[in-house]
Amino acid sequence: MNWPWLVSYFFGGVFTANAIPHFVAGTMGRAFQSPFAKPPGRGLSSSTVNVVWGFFNAVVAYLLVAHVGEFHPRTTSHIVAFGLGALPISIFSARHFGQFHGGNPSSRP
Repeated sequence: MNWPWLVSYFFGGVFTANAIPHFVAGTMGRAFQSPFAKPPGRGLSSSTVNVVWGFFNAVVAYLLVAHVGEFHPRTTSHIVAFGLGALPISIFSARHFGQFHGGNPSSRP
């Protein structure tokens, strides 16, 4: 078990999960929250900004997973590290973006 590789795969999962909502919203032509909006993470950025931000995250994820060590999707420790990176940011994104798009029933009046 190589810990630096697993840390890289963990963050590869983080960047992969973060790429998805931005890229999807952008390619659907929808404005969406991004770190570049005002206020950051709460305001809306254009669909183009979201496509670029999502693509950047996907490239970073690719570099972390495909160019660090030897990632094997059938190796349990590799895929668990990747999944443990993707799960927390996915839950955070669901809670954070859900407050703006009605995805959190408890936040509705």
